[in-house]
Amino acid sequence: MAMPLRQSIKVATYLFEQKLRRREKFPLIVELEPLFACNLACEGCGKIQHPAGVLKQRMPVAQAVGAVLESGAPMVSIAGGEPLMHPQIDEIVRQLVARKKYVFLCTNAMLMRKKLDKFTPSPYFAFAVHIDGLRERHDESVAKEGVFDEAVEAMKEAKRRGFRVTTNSTFFNTDTPQTIIEVLNYLNDDLKVDEMMISPAYAYEKAPDQEHFLGVDQTRELFKKAFAGGNRARWRLNHSPLFLDFLEGKADFPCTAWAIPNYSLFGWQRPCYLMSDGYVPTYRQLIEETDWEKYGRGKDPRCANCMAHCGYEPTAVLATMGSLKESLRAARESVGGNR
Repeated sequence: MAMPLRQSIKVATYLFEQKLRRREKFPLIVELEPLFACNLACEGCGKIQHPAGVLKQRMPVAQAVGAVLESGAPMVSIAGGEPLMHPQIDEIVRQLVARKKYVFLCTNAMLMRKKLDKFTPSPYFAFAVHIDGLRERHDESVAKEGVFDEAVEAMKEAKRRGFRVTTNSTFFNTDTPQTIIEVLNYLNDDLKVDEMMISPAYAYEKAPDQEHFLGVDQTRELFKKAFAGGNRARWRLNHSPLFLDFLEGKADFPCTAWAIPNYSLFGWQRPCYLMSDGYVPTYRQLIEETDWEKYGRGKDPRCANCMAHCGYEPTAVLATMGSLKESLRAARESVGGNR
């Protein structure tokens, strides 16, 4: 886990405070979607399937910041849609950073070089660029040529200017251990991004492509082979060791979707951003009025093949914090990942 030391300490302190308060459910990171519009039409995403009237909407700055503050989460992942299309995205980031929230701005990077001047490098802020493979594979996944090359140039320029740059890669059943190794080697060794997040493709119900999502057994076999030969220890992966164990079948966990809640133009989405069983206006209502026990693998058929980080990374983090052995292991791997 390559999380910077300052961030690790803040998250650990936050988790300890929740334990002292005996809170059973609390957010680790909020997924904020201040718009659904996007400048790409990726096959694995269904956000732009919303009606035209919805796609024109932009969340006001005060509403976006207020939702994060209401939840109390120490970290924020700003997604969409493409957040750089929001005319006030820089102000949303600025206000969250001013409150010492760790902000990850998820982007396809098509507008990134044009917008860099609007942002200021900070240990509390990082660009999270979506990269699903090397040039041909990535451009195919986003249905547009040239996107990979633009993303690479944008990341290089952002790094040159002193920004933290991370990546997020989703893998499908068309991937092999070798395609995973190739892209993560490139991001880790050639581009030298600060951190990398990985996720098996999940059955997002509105996605146009419903044929290439991974099943549980496929996911475990894929990552077990990709992690072999010391790759897992060498890559700067922004995940807890237990979540990586989970991906390759060495451990299993229940879903804790309540720890990574989603807030969008419609409100707080339940139970998670992958399924839509309604929205509520407040975070408290989300936690108190959602029947969390009915979700997860073995409970809801829609969850059968899900191994997404939004449900299982927080479970792994909580398991890590509850074990001295796992906490020491995570600390060792964090130091190794930051070398």
